[in-house]
Amino acid sequence: MIDLKHAGQGLDGYGLLCAQLESLLADERDFIANAAQFSAFLFSQLDHLNWAGFYLNRNQELVLGPFQGQIACVRIPFGRGVCGTAAATLQTQRVDDVHAFAGHIACDSASNSELVVPLVKDGRLIGVLDLDSPELARFSEVDQAGIEQLAAIFLRLSDC
Repeated sequence: MIDLKHAGQGLDGYGLLCAQLESLLADERDFIANAAQFSAFLFSQLDHLNWAGFYLNRNQELVLGPFQGQIACVRIPFGRGVCGTAAATLQTQRVDDVHAFAGHIACDSASNSELVVPLVKDGRLIGVLDLDSPELARFSEVDQAGIEQLAAIFLRLSDC
């Protein structure tokens, strides 16, 4: 496992993860298969996560997709919680303390920080990539940039 924040590997560690993800998804284009692989990859390679997965845009509502971790909320309205805010604004949400985030949806009470990246392809919101951690302030700016790079690779290599 790579503990990028705590080991100080920064973007170099994410460079390795990007190369690994490229290889992992190279021979498959199916969105659901790749989303399942990507969530398992993140969950196994990044330390201090308790959830990694997808919420997919279904008629202006986020619906649970492939993930790793505890059971989760199935539907999230746009504009609600961290995931819904990312979907509504099309901007990555990096939240150091989800309990201080207005409207936070507590699917897992063990989650304390969250990083949510909107997945936009050809100007269309496909869904969001959601990472949760039991640690406060788990995700740094470096993590955000690295996860955004990984999400871009996933979108480029997946049909959606």
